[in-house]
Amino acid sequence: MNRPPRRHSNLQRGVIILPSAFTLGNLFFGIYAIVAASRGDFTWAGWFIIFAGVLDMLDGRVARFTRTGSAFGAELDSLVDAISFGVAPGFIVYQLFFAADTGWSWILIFFYVTAVVVRLARYNVEQGGEAKRYFHGLPSPSAGMTLAAYYPFSQTSFFADYLSDLPWQQIMGIGMVLLAVLMVSHVPYAKVGKIGLRTPRGLFNTGVALAALFLAIAVPQYYFFSVLLLYIAWGLTKSVVIGFLDRLPGGDPLLDEDEDDLKNEQRELDYAALGPSGRSHRSLVDDEGMEDQA
Repeated sequence: MNRPPRRHSNLQRGVIILPSAFTLGNLFFGIYAIVAASRGDFTWAGWFIIFAGVLDMLDGRVARFTRTGSAFGAELDSLVDAISFGVAPGFIVYQLFFAADTGWSWILIFFYVTAVVVRLARYNVEQGGEAKRYFHGLPSPSAGMTLAAYYPFSQTSFFADYLSDLPWQQIMGIGMVLLAVLMVSHVPYAKVGKIGLRTPRGLFNTGVALAALFLAIAVPQYYFFSVLLLYIAWGLTKSVVIGFLDRLPGGDPLLDEDEDDLKNEQRELDYAALGPSGRSHRSLVDDEGMEDQA
């Protein structure tokens, strides 16, 4: 009886487990962010959510590269994302702005986490294992990382000089509601482009990715919060503009479509075929008029 080599079987099993390892690393940083926020270390709590977002981006790419994607991996990823980009960022914002409030401000956290869970459930149903160019609604990792990146950004000199006097408690409350609405909306958000060296688009995406990596390492406090806000605003603005253009009429709104067609339509009539013996329609009309006058 021939048995496959055990080494090959172990290697294949390791390749299959690899994407789930990235997903569980995502979960580790999500839980660690909650622990750090409970200890008052909001800077590292924010960075741990960013680390979770990086691993969330990598686990899908690793699964596609190794062709080890599965329904189990998709469900595991959604459950982990609900914690890392739903519960953890919500807890950070609650500790920063609403913990001292004994009223009902915590409902904002509930509303945000509910939107994350609904967004992830809808994604699993709509995606259907097919790669698409756009996300249907704001991705939950982008929303979670935006909330988490706020505190590191708030520790910069630019924030202290120009933005510290703004009512950030109200801004974050409204922002959480807006993020929740965008996650469950129909606004399309572009995915990260594929990098490569064989096509002009691939070269362009590679250049953008390298520039983004450089800025993320050089000025992370400024980069993540600013870029995530631009991503959110760009998707929303683009959707509004495209929707407005689609509603504009294509022609003159005062001219009926049928009249426009009649105006542009050219008809060719063979008058010679209308009368007997090749006589034209005009000659028939003249003959009938002469007979009436007679």
